[in-house]
Amino acid sequence: MDTKQPPLKAHDAELSARQVITSRRSVRAFLRTPVRRETIEQVLELAARAPSGSNVQPWQVWVLTDAPLINLGLELQSLALAGSDDQKEQPQTHHVREPYRSRRRKVARDLYESLDITRDDTQGMLRQTSRNFIFFDAPVGLFFTIDRDLDSNRWLDYGMFLQNIMLAAKAYGLDTCAQQAFVKYEAVIARRLGLADSQKLVCGMALGYGDLTAAENTFVAERAPLQAFTQFVDTLY
Repeated sequence: MDTKQPPLKAHDAELSARQVITSRRSVRAFLRTPVRRETIEQVLELAARAPSGSNVQPWQVWVLTDAPLINLGLELQSLALAGSDDQKEQPQTHHVREPYRSRRRKVARDLYESLDITRDDTQGMLRQTSRNFIFFDAPVGLFFTIDRDLDSNRWLDYGMFLQNIMLAAKAYGLDTCAQQAFVKYEAVIARRLGLADSQKLVCGMALGYGDLTAAENTFVAERAPLQAFTQFVDTLY
C-alpha cells in the first residue's frame, strides 16, 4: 500500500485554504463538459487522506459517467416525477424544530425564487427536485456506500471524507453537490449497481464544471454568525 503523500500540483497552490472553503457551494446546474478520469482519481485519492478513527476508512465510492449515469438518472427522475416512493423518508428533526426548520425553509425559498417558482407551483417544485436524480446534468455522478454493521462513529469519518472530496474538487476547478435525496431510491440504486446486501447507501454527489450562469446557481446559502454556534469557556461549573 502506497503511504506517500500525493504530490502538490502547481494549480493547487494557487488557491488558499480560505479560497477553497469559501468558494465551495452546492451547484445545481452543470455544464456537460467531461471530466478526465485521471482528475476524478486524483480528487478521490486526496479525499482519502481524511481522518479516520483507527484508520478504518469506511468509504466505498461508485463512479458513474456516460451511459450508466444517463440511464440510471433518467430512471430515477421518472420515478420522482411519477411520485413513486422506493422507501418512505423517516421524519427528520430539521423539518419541525427551530432553528433548523427556518434555515431549511430559507434555502428552499431562495432556490425557488431564483428560478421564479412560486410557493403554489407544486409541479415546478417537483420538476426542480427531480433534477437531483439526473445529478443536475453533471458529467460525473458519485454514489457512496458504507458497511451496514459499522457504528455511528464511522459516519463521522465519512463526513470528513465527503468534505475532502468537495474541497479537492474545488482546487481542481470543479464543482459539486452532495445529495441525500438519492437515499429515497436506495433499493433501485442497489439493484442497478449490484450492491451487496451488506452495503448501505450514504448519499450521492454531482461532480463537474458548474454552469455559473444558471439562475439556480446565483444565490449563496446563508451561514449563521460565529456567535450563534460558538461558546468560549472561561469558567467551569
